[in-house]
Amino acid sequence: MFLEIFGAGIGVLLNPSMGLLSEDISLSLAYWLDLPGQIFMRLVQMIMIPLIFTSIITDIVGNTSENLKTFGVRLLLYFVFTTTTAIIIGLAVTLIFKPGQYIYKLGGFPNNGESQIIPKEQADFIGNIPNAISNLIPDNPLESILTGEMLGVVIFTIIVGVAITQLRPETAKPIIRFSEAIQKICMIVVSWAMMLVPYAVFGLMAALLSRTSIQIFLGLGYYMGVVIMGLIVLLLFYLVLTLIVTKKNPLKFLSAIREPQLLAFSTASSAAVMPLSMKTADEKLGVSSNISDFVIPIGATINMDGTALFQCVTTLFMAQAYGIELSIMSLLLITFTVVAASIGTPSIPGGGVIILASVLQSAGIPIDGLIVIIGIDRILGMFRTAVNVTGDLTACLIFDKFYGAKSKTDIPFNNS
Repeated sequence: MFLEIFGAGIGVLLNPSMGLLSEDISLSLAYWLDLPGQIFMRLVQMIMIPLIFTSIITDIVGNTSENLKTFGVRLLLYFVFTTTTAIIIGLAVTLIFKPGQYIYKLGGFPNNGESQIIPKEQADFIGNIPNAISNLIPDNPLESILTGEMLGVVIFTIIVGVAITQLRPETAKPIIRFSEAIQKICMIVVSWAMMLVPYAVFGLMAALLSRTSIQIFLGLGYYMGVVIMGLIVLLLFYLVLTLIVTKKNPLKFLSAIREPQLLAFSTASSAAVMPLSMKTADEKLGVSSNISDFVIPIGATINMDGTALFQCVTTLFMAQAYGIELSIMSLLLITFTVVAASIGTPSIPGGGVIILASVLQSAGIPIDGLIVIIGIDRILGMFRTAVNVTGDLTACLIFDKFYGAKSKTDIPFNNS
């Protein structure tokens, strides 16, 4: 955040309106300041498809235990339900408050002209709903990969992942090992890209403010407020589920999970909180260990409700900032893409932003302005990770009611 503010200060000084530099020199310096951000975005785009492909496959084939056979389908349907609810909340708050329109009035985010904006009629598939549904399945996966059609890639990957689970273990093992290796390689490249973030944020904010005004910070603050508002509504949704389904006191539930929430808020990583979440579910919520040991690891990789809400709000925010009007069908496609892409979101700091690039690309929205979001993503990541962890513990409580052991009279939470 310091580098973002410092970069903004440099950008203000470079702005021709200050009279220190001519417009030509200011523009030339802005191009050089943009360079780290452009390199970062190139690395993200380069690694995007293999990362999504391997993440989804390893998640699907890695969760085929006996618990998955007993209640796994219901758990996955529940995760789809909560993720869809989170996206609907994100759509609602963004369409109501329109945070991107303020940025658009100030000149919008940068666009290098290479991103292709999908025309409205093409986004609607130029057809009816049955044709739109059938067109979700790519007839040529290689073409989807080459053209960056991320929705087709995600659907193809899910189909392949489910098919791999039907293979004999000795046949599937080499494929799984290969996918895991590629995923680790992708994460190494991602870590390299993330090392550029401080310089990219500094350079882009300086370049952006050299062309526009400092009022853009007000627009970004408004956007952050909309995201946090959506996350609060999603948190209230979890509390209502807890009250209705489990008949537990929502306030006592929040008190019991305070420690993993605080750790999630401070680390911005669902994976780092998993051990504490399991311990809290077992000892403070009275959840059976066979439930928590299964639900929480899957939830940390699949049940990214807070991240899905963030991706949805940011996608619409970016569209509004670029002046792109999205049709109803485009919004439905964004919803489906975010649900599917959230399966492949790495449970690490910044993972949501990496996958967000694929969502933007599938919606035909330029991803150049994404580097601006990365500058404030750490703050938003803390909030959404805390909500993600809350969602996983809520799922534990709900599924323990139906599938957990019944003899837990020694747990204070269950007696209150």
